[in-house]
Amino acid sequence: MDKQRTLRAVGAVCATLVVGAAAANAALSQTHDSEARARVDIVVPADPGGGWDLVAREAQHAMRLNDIVANTQVVNLPGAGGTIGLAQTVRREGEATTLMTTGTVMIGGIIVNDSAQTLEDVVPIARVADDYEVFVVRDDSPLQDMNDLIEAWEDDPGAVAVGGGSLGGTDHLLAGLAAQSQGLRPTDVNYIPFAGGAQALTSLLSGSIDVGVSGYNEFSDQVETGSLRVLGVSAHERVTGLEEHPTLPEQGVDAVLPNWRGFMAPPGITEEERAELTAIVEEMVATPEWQDTLERNRWDDTFQSGPEFEAFLKEEITRITEVTKDLGLS
Repeated sequence: MDKQRTLRAVGAVCATLVVGAAAANAALSQTHDSEARARVDIVVPADPGGGWDLVAREAQHAMRLNDIVANTQVVNLPGAGGTIGLAQTVRREGEATTLMTTGTVMIGGIIVNDSAQTLEDVVPIARVADDYEVFVVRDDSPLQDMNDLIEAWEDDPGAVAVGGGSLGGTDHLLAGLAAQSQGLRPTDVNYIPFAGGAQALTSLLSGSIDVGVSGYNEFSDQVETGSLRVLGVSAHERVTGLEEHPTLPEQGVDAVLPNWRGFMAPPGITEEERAELTAIVEEMVATPEWQDTLERNRWDDTFQSGPEFEAFLKEEITRITEVTKDLGLS
């Protein structure tokens, strides 16, 4: 008798749980009427702490806080200039609940690593922001501006150690473009690659390298305390929040290279699913939280989607492919 009562009680509890779960799922489907509205994985093809990771986590925060997506997870898949994460995203074919962060660095990474997968194997969703690179030196450096750096390169390019991120990445490309704009061979630049901005910063402060190249945020604390100085910013016009720092073009260096950030989706999704993911990103960038992200990180709002983003991608791939050839990387 006791055993039968126990079984009936267990059965009742299980039935209640099933009904409760069904009700919860029904409520979720009413609130988030597509798979992507219920859950999105944001693949970051890099370690935690970098620019792609920051974009993903700020987007995750904005999506959650504004109930754009019920459950958003960030998945870090680092390595090989972003191409490991790219390959994993391609393997998620047909998964309309995945977004991957991408940007300028990945184009160079694909070329340098001779990746079997390219950006043509994934689906463009949106470009969401541009970050600009800076050349920096220690406060005791004899280099006062970009003209001094160019003169030092002209005298003996090998004597000036320039440090930044991986070969073929944005930092390397910008150093090569700056030299090329002055009639110098990009391959003559003594470029020292590091795994990340933190290592480049440490080497710069210790005197192991003479010039650092990266996004401003990698050096912002040291610039603001005076231990580092900005020689120039890789933008056409002075950047909001960095108005005191001159651009490269205004110093006669025709080298503008925005480090754009965006999102791609796996191949094999339908047009309707692509439209839904695009709508999610559009709603995210319109939130106060994302606008605050742009301001805090001194990123430009350069939102693009659809044919406009596709055309931009095509131009970027062509341009960066040419630069990597000039640098002897392809």
